[in-house]
Amino acid sequence: MSSRTAIFLDGGYLDKVLIHDFNLAKIDYEKLASEMAGSSELLRAYYYHCLPYQGNPPTLEERARFGSMSKFVNTISSLSRFETRLGRLAFRGTQPDGRPIFMQKRIDCMLGVDMALLAAKGKVSNIEVLSGDSDFIPAIEAVKREGVLVTLWHGRLGAGSRTEPSRDLYQLCDDRKPLTQEIIDRIRR
Repeated sequence: MSSRTAIFLDGGYLDKVLIHDFNLAKIDYEKLASEMAGSSELLRAYYYHCLPYQGNPPTLEERARFGSMSKFVNTISSLSRFETRLGRLAFRGTQPDGRPIFMQKRIDCMLGVDMALLAAKGKVSNIEVLSGDSDFIPAIEAVKREGVLVTLWHGRLGAGSRTEPSRDLYQLCDDRKPLTQEIIDRIRR
């Protein structure tokens, strides 16, 4: 069987990596998918994120942020072999300084279900996942039991890193690839 790859992009984590590790680098998502798939056939790239929170009624700033992200998601959705999955942001109160606290909901479950279904149906031989979240561990364990190789793409490692992946996630995956400046330079738009 020739190798076929599915790519799973945790958009919130990728945003964090681009902000903290690469000074807000703007990337070409098709080039990112090609980089991650390597010489393997790309089945599909799945992009998971949430649209920004809007109050009722939304402020002008909330509306602008929501419109910008909606446009971005539509652009990603129109890319060849890309599919977007949107969760929702839940308001969870305010920090002591008055800033709101939001949590992504449904993202982890959607990503895990999609990953496990593709593996169980024998649709892929490889999964490339860009995330740092240990919540994906049960799905990755299930995928590996199906004989699928899992590569973790991640941010910087080490003391002071704001993008270091969960240690358990890092150890569980078959291979690991840090996003480096070289890679970012190849996939810039």
